Amino acid sequence: MKTRLRIALELERLRRNNLKELHPLRQLFWESTLRCNVSCLHCGSDCRTAVTQPDMPFNDFLKAIDSITPHVDPHRVMIIISGGEPLMRTDLEQNGAELQRRGFPWGMVTNGVALTPKRFQALVQAGLRSMTVSFDGLKDDHNWLRNHPLAFDGATRAIRLAADEPRLVWDVVTCVNQRTIDKLPQIRDYLWSLGVRDWRIFGIDPMGRAKENPELILNDEQFTRMLNFIKSEREAGRHVSYSCEGFLGDYEGQVRDHLYQCAAGISVASVLIDGSISACTSIRGKYYQGNIYKDDFWEVWEHGFQNYRNRQWMRKKEPCNDCKMFRYCEGNGMHLREENGELMFCHLKRIVN
Repeated sequence: MKTRLRIALELERLRRNNLKELHPLRQLFWESTLRCNVSCLHCGSDCRTAVTQPDMPFNDFLKAIDSITPHVDPHRVMIIISGGEPLMRTDLEQNGAELQRRGFPWGMVTNGVALTPKRFQALVQAGLRSMTVSFDGLKDDHNWLRNHPLAFDGATRAIRLAADEPRLVWDVVTCVNQRTIDKLPQIRDYLWSLGVRDWRIFGIDPMGRAKENPELILNDEQFTRMLNFIKSEREAGRHVSYSCEGFLGDYEGQVRDHLYQCAAGISVASVLIDGSISACTSIRGKYYQGNIYKDDFWEVWEHGFQNYRNRQWMRKKEPCNDCKMFRYCEGNGMHLREENGELMFCHLKRIVN
C-alpha cells in the first residue's frame, strides 16, 4: 500500500473514531411496508406483493420522530422511506407532507413501476427531496432480475421524471450480476442518455433470495473487473461510484468519493416494519437495539448501538482475527455479518491482483 494512501486511511480512522463518540444522527430509514409490486430474484428482505406483516401506521413512526426532534436540527436528518416498495402506500404523500411540516427532509428508494407523472409531482409538492431509482440492466436483464415485465419501463420513466425536476437530489443504483458484468458500458450509455449523472454500482450479496440464485453473485475476477470499470469511468470524469460497503485496499480513494466507512449505528439508524430499532436496513441479521413500541428511540440511539460503535468483537472471527487491515476495515459492513457474527465474505480477499 502506498504511503500516501496509508496516511489518508490513518486520518480517516481518527475521524471515524471521533464520529463514534459524537454519533450524530444524519439518516433515519423507515421500513414503511413489506409490500412490493415486483418480486426481485435478489431481494434481501424477501418482500412479496401480499404479506402477513401489515404496514406500520405512520403515527407509530412519528413516535420515533417526536423522540429525536428535541435533540437534533431536523433539517440535518434525512428521513429515507423504504420497503418493500414505498409507493405501495397510498398515504405516502400525506406522510411526506407531515415530515416536511416538522422540518425533516425526506426521500425514498423506488423501483419506479408505480411512479406516474401525476404522483411524482404530488410527492415533490409533499416535500420529496431525494430519490434513488433501482436500475439493473437493459430491458431483458432488468425485467429478468426484477421478475416483472414492466420493471424496465417503470425505472426508465422514474429516471426521466427525476432528471426534469431541479428540486430533487437523485441517483441510480445498479446491482451487477453475472448477466450484466460485461454490459456495463451499454448500461452507462443508456443511463447517460436519460440524464443520469450520479450512478452507484455494487454486487449482490448472498442473502435473502440471492442465496437461491448463485448466478447472481459475481466471482472474484468479475468483482475486480467491476472495480476497474468504476475506476476508469471516474478517470474519464463521470460520477460513477462503488457502494459504501467493503474495504477495498489499493482501490480506496479511486472508486468512490470517500474512504471506506460503515456508518451503521454511527450516523445511520432505522425503524423496521415491526418497530425494531436497527441501523441500515440492509442489515438482515437481528442486531436490534430496541423497539419503538416499548423503548424511547433517542435513549436507544444515545446509549445503545455499542456493538456498532465498537467492533473489536469482530476480531474474534475469521478472517478478521489476523488481518493487518482490520484497523481500517473494522470487520466490513454490518450487513455482511450473520447473526452468529460470521462474515459472509471479505471484499479485500475478493480482489484479484
